[in-house]
Parts: sequence; C-alpha cells; structure tokens
Amino acid sequence: MTETVTENPQNQIPTPDPALKTLEPLVGTWEMTGKDLNSGDPLGGRLAFEWMEGGFFLVQHHEMDHGHGTMKGVEYIGYEAETQALRSRYFDSTGNAFTYTWKLQDGDLSIWFGDEGSPPASPARSARTAPPSRAAGPGRAAATRPR
Repeated sequence: MTETVTENPQNQIPTPDPALKTLEPLVGTWEMTGKDLNSGDPLGGRLAFEWMEGGFFLVQHHEMDHGHGTMKGVEYIGYEAETQALRSRYFDSTGNAFTYTWKLQDGDLSIWFGDEGSPPASPARSARTAPPSRAAGPGRAAATRPR
C-alpha cells in the first residue's frame, strides 16, 4: 500500500503572531513606586515580564506592597486572532480576574479594560521607561529597571 502525504495546515507547527513582539521592551524586572489615587497611600512593588516557552504569551508576575499587605498576581498576554488584538487574562491573590487589551505603538503603551477604546486600565505611559501597573486598582506608579 502506498501512502500519500498532503499538506495539511492543521499539522503545521504554529508560530506566534508578530504583534506580540511589540511587547519586547517590557521584558525584564521592574521596581515600582507610586500612590493609590483613591486613598493616597504609598505603593511599591516589583514586576517581571518574561516570554512563555514557545513565544505565544508574555507573562507578567507582580508583587505589590500597599497599606493592606502584599498582593501577588500573574497576567498572560497573547494575540487573539478573532479580535486581532493583544489580549490578557489577569489573576491576583485577592481573587480578581480581569481581561485587558494591550497596545504598544511608537513607545506608548495603552491598556484597556475589555476592548480597545473602553475605559483605560491605566494612563498610557512610555514603555521605554515605565510599564503601567494595575496592581493596586486605580493608581499611578512609576517603574524603573534596577541597576
């Protein structure tokens, strides 16, 4: 019996969408300082961005210290073909679970709750100097890479 091999897109090895590479400037470890916009309480913490093996997801781990203790969280950022957008799923140690849309263009990072154009999760910031954080709810924080 002779076996015929045909091209089958389902058997091809997938590759990450090129849009994910726009997030490359975020990779690394960041120290954060800031304040909660509601209470004015000081905030501090750490962010670490790394690529998941395979390159389909950028993973953010965070630890945020604030007046109520330390909160930890993880976020998985990937490309969603249906919406043609960078979407994330965020989970933290206080039980929060959120979906965000990310866009990094010309050095400016914007993150929205839900779809692009929805209320912003955080004011846009330059990804070259400071990725935004939602770790303590509505707040502002500055992030720098430790030397």
